[in-house]
Amino acid sequence: MSMHVFGAVVTHHGTAANNRGETEGNITTLQKLVWHGQVHSTVSAEAIRFALRRRLIDAGHTSNRIWDEDARSNEWRDATFEDWKSGGSKFIDDDLLGFMSAKAAKEENTKGSAEVHRGILEVTRAISLTPWPGDVTFNAASIEATPSAAKKGSNPVPYGTEVHATRYQYGFAMTPERLRQPERAIAALEAIASLGEVAGNHGRFLFDFSPDSIVLRITPDPAPRLLYTFSLDKGNRVAVGGLVSKVDAGDIEGEELILGGPVTDSADGEKLVQIGATVFPGVKGAVVMAMDRLKEELRT
Repeated sequence: MSMHVFGAVVTHHGTAANNRGETEGNITTLQKLVWHGQVHSTVSAEAIRFALRRRLIDAGHTSNRIWDEDARSNEWRDATFEDWKSGGSKFIDDDLLGFMSAKAAKEENTKGSAEVHRGILEVTRAISLTPWPGDVTFNAASIEATPSAAKKGSNPVPYGTEVHATRYQYGFAMTPERLRQPERAIAALEAIASLGEVAGNHGRFLFDFSPDSIVLRITPDPAPRLLYTFSLDKGNRVAVGGLVSKVDAGDIEGEELILGGPVTDSADGEKLVQIGATVFPGVKGAVVMAMDRLKEELRT
């Protein structure tokens, strides 16, 4: 029976300007969507996956794609995926995150081509835990601060940035046995636990995207059942009441759950302990426990 790894993450609270939308005049906008009838800011799954790849590289894993900060582009070790097509598994990102490289038809009435491998590690779009209230900061670039800024004798150039003081939540899923190297699922958990910067806005905003609290589930059940499980209670504390309800209803086995972070020091955390979940005061302890369970599953 296949074992699946599911997780839900809520970040630390911070001032975010991640993942810009289309600039409107001199206002740099946030990406936004309507969530439960209200406007929330959001960070794309692509941005999270991009940051995960960089985290895996920093941890010493071999990646097919490497970001060149100076050229602002990806460098490819194997742009035609010959290693993968020959049955190899040299690159962790090809195995874990997948790839798609599409080429247009070279001649009329002929078909294009595409090299495609769906990522085993699937990531949801991150959504703010609170609605966006419309905050905008206004600033001014000093004279000759950049080549495009005003020249001497002119006025500073004003600009604005939409910001959001909030947390983000997102989820992920993977089935280790679908990887050519199943133990890479452990590397993925390590990377998620240590994820720092995601997206960003010209380096003006540092937002800690690492988990403040995390819920992990290792199970034969193919359905996650815990994505976007976080909410805020009346005291503005992170809660997981919906998760408790699913365990009470029998849709999730309490013993499958591992929780870490401040959410465990709550009424919901206490209830989950009573119905079989394992909890840790910190995120790292929960991730280590999940990795140990996963290692045991991979050995059997």
